[in-house]
Amino acid sequence: MTIRAVVKGVGHYLPERVVPNSEFEATIDTSDEWIRSRSGIERRHFAAEGQTTSDLGARAARAALADAGLVADDIDAILVATSTADLTFPSAATMIQAELGMTRGFAFDLQAVCAGFVFALTQAQALIVSGQARRVLVIGAETFSRLMDWTDRGTCVLFGDGAGALVLEAAKGAGTAADRGILASDLHSDGRFKDILYVDGGVSTGKTGHLRMAGKEVFRHAVEKLAETAHTALEKAGLSSGDVDWIVPHQANLRIISATAQRMQVPMDRVVVTVQDHGNTSAASIPLALSVGKQRGQIKPGDLIVTEAIGGGLAWGSVVLRW
Repeated sequence: MTIRAVVKGVGHYLPERVVPNSEFEATIDTSDEWIRSRSGIERRHFAAEGQTTSDLGARAARAALADAGLVADDIDAILVATSTADLTFPSAATMIQAELGMTRGFAFDLQAVCAGFVFALTQAQALIVSGQARRVLVIGAETFSRLMDWTDRGTCVLFGDGAGALVLEAAKGAGTAADRGILASDLHSDGRFKDILYVDGGVSTGKTGHLRMAGKEVFRHAVEKLAETAHTALEKAGLSSGDVDWIVPHQANLRIISATAQRMQVPMDRVVVTVQDHGNTSAASIPLALSVGKQRGQIKPGDLIVTEAIGGGLAWGSVVLRW
């Protein structure tokens, strides 16, 4: 018998304000065609004034709990993957815990930028397998619009705000690749590449700062590293690309998504793509895509899913799970 972390419920939330590509044409040298051709993005959502990352995360959490048929006090732990927490401290996770009315268990944030949700899934699995928690609410939530330099057309058109959440629950498995739940994971980081994707602010600078990115370098690392980590996680699970029902990748750029799928020899009709509607929502993008994929009827019980992501650090990794 093997203890697995099994998906019990999924949900997401997007702010009401939808920002089409055309909205940027009045303020910077860009166009809808330019943005679509380089990223695949058509629109994104921006949080309202006063709407925080924890607000978005709490709404996604409620949707996931409802999907699981659970209430907040059925949860033992909340993990929030975010780079845009409301405050330096306390954590967004504890704010969401309070907002949900959860009076037991524990909550904390995890920061690995766009790879954050993959890292958070592995931590949730570890808590469940070790017996520290039976049910874990894993949330990816971001308000990246607050980090944009609105004069930098290479970055400000790429990002959006949103949140997604999964409820993971301990379940018994046979210890084979046919089990439901998280089957394998693979995580990496390399701080030598800090300067190709970062925010030029923080405690040391006394300002929030703006996101800075060397787009061509990030693209090159993403395509190479995402396919490699996905293959490694599949090998750990005793599986191959041919076994995959769905790739649910970090939704940063359609060209990266397509190139990674090609390297994995998985056709695009087996890739869940939401980047056109949401832009890059960093740590929120994978749970958002999982939730939307389920709503669309793409993801079904028993499907084998590979999630993979890369973000600032550089940090990257993948998770193989059976829905």
